[in-house]
Amino acid sequence: MSNKQHGPAPTKWALDGREQDLIHYIYGRPDIKDIKGQPSKVLSAIDDYHRKFNMLMNIGSAKGQHIVNVINERKPSTMIELGVYVGYSAILFGNAVRSQGGKQYFGIEKNPEMAAVANQLVELAGLRDIVRILVGSSDEVLKELVQDKVINQIELIFLDHWQERYLPDMWLLEELNLLKPNVSVVIADNIIMPGAPEYRRWVEATTAQKRQIVTSDGSGALSPNPDLGYETILTKFDTDFGPDAVTITRVVGEDKA
Repeated sequence: MSNKQHGPAPTKWALDGREQDLIHYIYGRPDIKDIKGQPSKVLSAIDDYHRKFNMLMNIGSAKGQHIVNVINERKPSTMIELGVYVGYSAILFGNAVRSQGGKQYFGIEKNPEMAAVANQLVELAGLRDIVRILVGSSDEVLKELVQDKVINQIELIFLDHWQERYLPDMWLLEELNLLKPNVSVVIADNIIMPGAPEYRRWVEATTAQKRQIVTSDGSGALSPNPDLGYETILTKFDTDFGPDAVTITRVVGEDKA
């Protein structure tokens, strides 16, 4: 019999059993009946575990509120998240989308174990009517959503998966023609820690610079659109893990020249 491990290896901060322990902690709380159906109380319970037992790689309150402000401003009908982890941001942002009259929040998570944890907490928070966790790689699930005519544009998308996937997935969004001027906003976490320099270079470049990047560096099998014009704002935060930043990138136009 093979002893091969099929799941990802544990890291210093995740996938060592703490995520499953979180579920046991929350469902073992004496106030579990009061928490049910209350997104803010579920988030507080996750925060309690983070502070008292094991740190979790969640968005946190400061960065979270920063993104909630964008949701309140943009009022998207649909929002997408890449990289769900235990569902903290899906609960926080999904509840904000619903509060602003939105209809759907898609969370895409490659790790089925983390998707199961997130689904359990989304259910507990009473957000099953709006938050849907999809299991699979970000690129494949995005393509499926387009092919199945579930989405035809991006209103608001949150990148919080593996940082080396930020740029390829941004290029995929461009290739699929999902990014629309004056409509689409792309939010990316962990821009400083651990960092996403290639992604940041792309979203901060001019269209001329992006054309040069594609010409000199290549884009593999993807067909990015360097002519899309972006405005990117970087905001720095102090987190429990150290200094970090979030970028908010608005699609503002397209150079047809």
